[in-house]
Amino acid sequence: MACMNTASAEALSALLLALVLGCAVVRPWGLPEAVVAVPAAAIAVGTGAISLDHARDEAARLGPVVGFLAAVLVLAALCDEEGLFRACGAWVARAARGSTQRLLGQVFVLASVITAVLSLDATIVLLTPVVFATAARLGARPRPHVYACTHLSNTASLLLPVSNLTNLLALAASGLSFTRFAALMALPWLAAIGVEYVVLRRFFAGDLAAGADPSAAGTADAAHERPPVPRFALATVAGTLAGFVVASAFGVNAAWAAFAGAAVLAVRALVRRRTTPRKLLAAASVPFLAFVLALGIVVRALVDHGLGTALGHAVPSGTGLPALFALAGLAALLANLINNLPAVLVLLPLAAPNGEGAVLAVLLGVDIGPNLTYAGSLATLLWRRIVHEHDSEVALGEFSRLGALAVPAALAVAVPALWLSLAVF
Repeated sequence: MACMNTASAEALSALLLALVLGCAVVRPWGLPEAVVAVPAAAIAVGTGAISLDHARDEAARLGPVVGFLAAVLVLAALCDEEGLFRACGAWVARAARGSTQRLLGQVFVLASVITAVLSLDATIVLLTPVVFATAARLGARPRPHVYACTHLSNTASLLLPVSNLTNLLALAASGLSFTRFAALMALPWLAAIGVEYVVLRRFFAGDLAAGADPSAAGTADAAHERPPVPRFALATVAGTLAGFVVASAFGVNAAWAAFAGAAVLAVRALVRRRTTPRKLLAAASVPFLAFVLALGIVVRALVDHGLGTALGHAVPSGTGLPALFALAGLAALLANLINNLPAVLVLLPLAAPNGEGAVLAVLLGVDIGPNLTYAGSLATLLWRRIVHEHDSEVALGEFSRLGALAVPAALAVAVPALWLSLAVF
């Protein structure tokens, strides 16, 4: 294996990370992110920018997290096959009763719950199209409600370890149990969502004031549609959540509970011929899982050759309120510079020695911060593509202005809420 001096290894690692993230943002010719990330990781190992032992360690650390993510993605896709999201859309339409303000409130509730329970990917990929369709059928302007999906896919992912890949990494770094993680993050979750609601309602006041067009095609049907509630899917999701709690209590990796929930719905769907093994494999998003592993190796190479040391001087010690604010702010800034997944991979080893409070403060930054720019999280980039597929435009200036209002305000309430939770619990 080739050897490199520190300066050359650092330069190569930085170049590879920039290339991987740039291609993930642009996705040339629609190619999966892994097409660039996997060769980049191979180059890092082959040139000696990262040792083979460190690459193996990083893959072993991320392996259980990636497996968990695959199971949750399959679970969410099968819930969609069962009709869960269509039923949710019908409920939102009925509950709105023709009011755009109530519609926004119902979207907030639904997106927050789906993000927390089925992960932010479910909100982006499965709920956003439902919200588009519901708004169109009610004759409401879609912008406030569709923007709520992307903001809540990030902000509302604070609650549970299963809500976001960053949370799974933080759970492993902190040593927290599933239930303690949820208890500590419940108040910051509620506080941040409340701020997001106030900001979006004021920011899109004009769209909401326009109301719903009663002459819109399908308005009456949308308001009274009652598709069957997929009770089996709901029961499976509830059982999976209970499994997370039980697994955590007995020190068992929660991925087993996720696999069990996905397997129950998968067997049912296969028996009823509603899906195929190929569709299940596609739902697991194997290229994206490979991208996560490869990205972790590239980031580890950069950490080994200078980034970790440089950021180590910026990470405050302790878990007092000023330290928590500093950590959350640093994490939010880094998430928007290099994406939230690399940011959490870099910061967690530096924050973990200061305790669970420091780890969760980093999580506030990397989960809320990505609402500031397109590049902040992969979920935001995916949301942008879905919006374009629905013949809508996302203006960079509008997205950034909304983020500039929402992100600092959400962090301003979430950080003290975390500090209070740490004190109480």
